[in-house]
Amino acid sequence: QVQLVESGGGLVQAGGSLRLSCAAADRNYNAAVMAWFRRGPGKEGKEREFVALIAWSADRIDYSDSVKGRFTISKDNAKNTVYLQMNNLRPEDTAVYYCAAARYPSPRSGNYDYWGQGTLVTVSS
Repeated sequence: QVQLVESGGGLVQAGGSLRLSCAAADRNYNAAVMAWFRRGPGKEGKEREFVALIAWSADRIDYSDSVKGRFTISKDNAKNTVYLQMNNLRPEDTAVYYCAAARYPSPRSGNYDYWGQGTLVTVSS
């Protein structure tokens, strides 16, 4: 079982920055990969959109094309925490951002077994 708690969301103007955090408590699941997904307004019921993933061993990092060059995923193994630094934010980045854990890396949300409750990021124009 894995408990994930996100924080760091909020309201920011276009061009601004935010850093999201995801604290993980992993009890015998041994997650190898952590990822960030998001779901924008009006997309309830649709699959969450992949944003970025990182392996705890740091041998793999992937980004979606829509955030590449603007977002950076990182981790602190000692704190069991994954971060998402979001720079040059755009109104279309407005979404609820979710942290997720899996045993294998994939951009597909169905591959992830555990999810946080989500944190809202709102980017105003």
